[in-house]
Amino acid sequence: MKTTRHFFFCYINRVFAVSGNYQYRVEFYVADVSSKEEFTGVFQKIVDRFGHIDIMYNNAGILNENDWEKTIAINMYMKDSPDGKGAIINISSTAGLWFVPTVPIYRATKYAVVGFSRAIASNLGVRINILCPGVVKTNLLSSPNLEDHFGQFSELEGLKEMVLERNDFEVPDDVAKASLILVTDESKNREILKIDADGMEFISLPEPCESSRPNIL
Repeated sequence: MKTTRHFFFCYINRVFAVSGNYQYRVEFYVADVSSKEEFTGVFQKIVDRFGHIDIMYNNAGILNENDWEKTIAINMYMKDSPDGKGAIINISSTAGLWFVPTVPIYRATKYAVVGFSRAIASNLGVRINILCPGVVKTNLLSSPNLEDHFGQFSELEGLKEMVLERNDFEVPDDVAKASLILVTDESKNREILKIDADGMEFISLPEPCESSRPNIL
């Protein structure tokens, strides 16, 4: 007997249809993830219907240096599991790991995802891991108004052209495969997995030594 698996997708402002005869059930919900009320509401609908969520994949993100508040609100949205079950993957970026003097607001939000995820994973009781893709070949790269979002840091336009010329990016399928590693390996928690044109690599950040740990009463 086949087990029916359910997948849920929340989009910022639109819904895509899926057709075909599959053993998987796919449902789409619309929510503005920058709105706590909307996102919590649609999240609760799913929990009420199915009891809990096995995998939470926090992936929404934008690049807009001209609208700092919107970039922070969307890129730093993250939802935990209300019942202490399942696994969470929070999507950051290689921009949240390395120093490059461009898009400081976008970069700051990606650093925040890494720090927040590792900190809360130590206290929440749910496996939380971070995936850091490099440049992924999506419609964002060919967006006609992408340069309008660079703000005063217009040198990023040249960086984009260099990446396209060198074919130095990943495809969404590669990112999905990397995500499966973090989901299926139950020993992984607080891990950072980088995937870029050079391949996949787990990243180790410095840990505080015992003498520097704060005393918590």
